[in-house]
Amino acid sequence: MHHAPLFTPVSLGSLALANRIVMAPLTRCRADADHVPTAIMADYYAQRASAGLIVAEATMAMAGHSAFGGREPGIYSAAQVAAWRTVTEAVHAKGGKILLQIWHGGRACHSLLNNGAQPVAPSPLRITNDETHTPQGKKPYEIPRELRDDELPGIVAGFKQAAQNAQAAGFDGVEVHGANGYLLDEFLRDGSNQRSGRYGGSIENRARLLLEVVDVVIGVWGAGRVGVRISPLNRYNDMKDSDPVALTSYVAAQLNQRGIAFLHLMRGDFFGIQKGDVVTPARAAFKGALIGNMGYAPAEGAQAVTDGTLAAVAFGHHYVSNPDLVARVQHGVALVEPDGRTFYTQDAVGYTDYPAMA
Repeated sequence: MHHAPLFTPVSLGSLALANRIVMAPLTRCRADADHVPTAIMADYYAQRASAGLIVAEATMAMAGHSAFGGREPGIYSAAQVAAWRTVTEAVHAKGGKILLQIWHGGRACHSLLNNGAQPVAPSPLRITNDETHTPQGKKPYEIPRELRDDELPGIVAGFKQAAQNAQAAGFDGVEVHGANGYLLDEFLRDGSNQRSGRYGGSIENRARLLLEVVDVVIGVWGAGRVGVRISPLNRYNDMKDSDPVALTSYVAAQLNQRGIAFLHLMRGDFFGIQKGDVVTPARAAFKGALIGNMGYAPAEGAQAVTDGTLAAVAFGHHYVSNPDLVARVQHGVALVEPDGRTFYTQDAVGYTDYPAMA
């Protein structure tokens, strides 16, 4: 067996995993125009059920904040809950475990995707380093409307309802999406949060909304079935922070107090601009299960498990093109590289047609 430490069982809170390989959440845009999961999504996730844990893609906690061309899934309607149940049943039938990542797009949304509604954010700061896909083609991001403090309880309540709906859909737990420049991450980092008051300024204030969401989700699921994903260094969606190490330490310590199942840490920057070590402060402050993500090869991941840094390792883009990634890693077989042209298309090509190894 290759990379044997990855194939020992582990418990993340109340989640007992057969191995330490996690399928990271990957937006693939295969839902229908009403954000309802489709039948091929059940096939896709069932193909990958050998992962110790699947974290399903970023899923709209509330209506009206589409940020991925209008085809990302939601979990706020009865039709969405019913469709997600077919996914969870397919994964469970293969012996897998699956969590739902619940998410709000924040300033990455666009009015053309949301019936004319202006995006919302902690501060009226537009994403400037990219454009977004809309029904009218690629368009610049819009200046978001600054959320009032008295609107934030409604955001928290929306995440609570999403967590309840995820239970009804048969998931094994949820991951709160606090990464990659979406709403909760926008509040966390001072490059996007320039407000005053209880939700701006200090790290403690900027982390308040994330922690309020985590607390209500724990109230639904219990701490042992809740994970949180953060990306303190990632510049995706025009993000930055003046002190990502301090931010990591504070958030990790607060999540440690809550006893959540795991902290899912994106350790780097997609663009290689912001650099630093956030794994060490996260490990120091968070005593529970740490899942590492971004650029881990199997050998490095196995060593991080052996030395106690990580409880599990998340693989992202290679799970697009390797439905049997667990078997390939176990047998030392090279991983297939994915075709980026089909990441966000709407059919089975480049989605469910990647073959397992012979």
